[in-house]
Order: sequence, then C-alpha cells, then structure tokens
Amino acid sequence: MPNQTHPTLRASTVQFEAVPDRPDLNLNTIRRLATLAAEDGAQLVVFPEMCLIGYWHLRRQTTRRLEELAEPEHGASVGAVGVLARELGVGIGVGYLEVGSDGRLYNSYTVCLPDGAQHTHRKIHAFEHEAIESGSDFTVFDTPWDVRIGILICWDNNLVENVRATALLGAEVLLAPHQTGGTNSRSPRGMKPIPAALWENRASDPDAIRAAFRGQHGREWLMRWLPSRAHDNGIFVLFSNGVGRDDNEIRTGNAMIIDPYGAIVAETWVAGEAIVTADLDLGLVPFSTGRRWIRGRRPELYAILSQRRGHELDARAARFSSDPVSL
Repeated sequence: MPNQTHPTLRASTVQFEAVPDRPDLNLNTIRRLATLAAEDGAQLVVFPEMCLIGYWHLRRQTTRRLEELAEPEHGASVGAVGVLARELGVGIGVGYLEVGSDGRLYNSYTVCLPDGAQHTHRKIHAFEHEAIESGSDFTVFDTPWDVRIGILICWDNNLVENVRATALLGAEVLLAPHQTGGTNSRSPRGMKPIPAALWENRASDPDAIRAAFRGQHGREWLMRWLPSRAHDNGIFVLFSNGVGRDDNEIRTGNAMIIDPYGAIVAETWVAGEAIVTADLDLGLVPFSTGRRWIRGRRPELYAILSQRRGHELDARAARFSSDPVSL
C-alpha cells in the first residue's frame, strides 16, 4: 500500500492558444492563468511548448527572423516568469525559442521555481526549422517539494528511451509540454488535420469540435502511447498542449495528468483555454508496476540500445519521412 504520509504535489497543466511572435501578450495569458492556478492551491503550473512565441509558424521564418525572436535563458521573458513564480510562490514552466551562449538556437523549456532557481531543457529531437538545433542532455532536478522532476518536450516523449532515461535519473514527475494533435502525419494511420472550420465555428457548434478533439486525431492518438510512458516508468506525466489555431493546423488541447499506473487523474474536454489541476500522491511512485519493472531490468543485455544500426535519421528527416521503415 502507498505510504499515506508521503507528500503530495498539487500541480496544474494548462492549454492555451499562443499569439504568434507576441511574448508580451502570451506573458499576460501566462500571468493570468498561473494566478488562477495558484489561487486554486497549485504548487507547480505547466504551460505548453513554445508558448511564449507560438510554434508551427516558425518553420516558415528566415533564420534571421528566428534570431530576432530568440531570447537567452535568463532573458526578459523568462525573467518575467521567474518574477511571477516568486510572487505567487509556485513553480512555472514555459516554452520558448532560446539563443544559447554558443549563439545557437534551441527549442527550450524553463521551469522557474519559487526559490529563484531555474532549470532549462533543450528539446532533444528538434525538427521545427533547420536553424533550430537539438539539445543533447536529459533534464532532471530537485525541487522545494521533495520530488525530482524531469522535462521532455513533445517529440522527446515519443521515443521510449528518453522517458526511461529520465526515470533512471530519478524523475518522479515528468513535464511533457507539447504542440500536438491535428498534425499532418505521414503515417497512414497517424494523426490528420482537424478541419479549421470546426474550430472557427466552435461557439455555434461546440459538440463538433469537442468530438474532433476527443477523436483519432487528438485524444485517441494520445491514448495509444502517452499513458504507457507513465505506467512503464512509474512516473506522473503532466501533459500540457496548445489548443486552437497554430499556423495552418489546429491543436487539440487534451491537457491531462496521468499517474504512475497509467491512469488519467484529471483531464479537460474543453475545446479552448483550460487549466487541469490535481493532487499527485507521490507515495504511488515507489509502489508502481513500472518501478518494479525497472528494478527487474538486465542492463547487460541492452547494449543494442546504444549501438547505431545504420538506419538512424535526425529528427527532421525522421519526423517528415514518408518512406516505409525496415529495421
């Protein structure tokens, strides 16, 4: 049985529609929603990937324009989030386009903690633009709440090895910020776009857009794989996502919190801005099936996992390839 005296973490995961290239407006939204979550007792608030400047339109921009939009990890926008985190006494995670000290561009996500600490993850499998480079490190850190947290951005979560590595580094809670749902997948049975008319007519026909977001190009796709990341590794997963128009695609929201047994603790059916909040019983983690499986591993057999097989592609080629895959 879980230890009933083990601490809990009250966490919120958010979905909202970012305004392209307007960090000022998006910061206003982040401030408003983080404040609402904090008033509801949240200790940690998780916002979507690239929520400070928008996402899918970046692929159409010139490298020079991306350089103009990018900010350093300790720049003005993240700095404003850090001030907000200290004011509210909560942790806040946000996604943005980072320019590193090396001058390179990264799809990054920074968690600002209420004690002033910051932790940044660079997307390991970046594919958004040829000028945006992939990071090469896993990100797991301690927090004031006696829980270790990891971050993986969008496609990072699709590869099972990344989540397992994050769990092996001690993560008990995984932040999974996304911009997904309604993507134009090359797979015959993958996601397909949500018709823009459904989103534009959401006020007059709310049932149609909710059905689309719950369907095979939104929530049903997530259910094929996302709960298994939590279950197989014995971790909580906080899934945050964009919702609404994202350049020429419609993001499906589906913000949810999943426990270490792969069960959905809380989620939203709202086809629009929403906050999903739950108390995470951290005592579930050490008793979970996934943790027992991890202890049953035989690492001496897994050298094949770190060997190149000759068919590897970088994230851009792998993400957009329509060729059949033979291993």
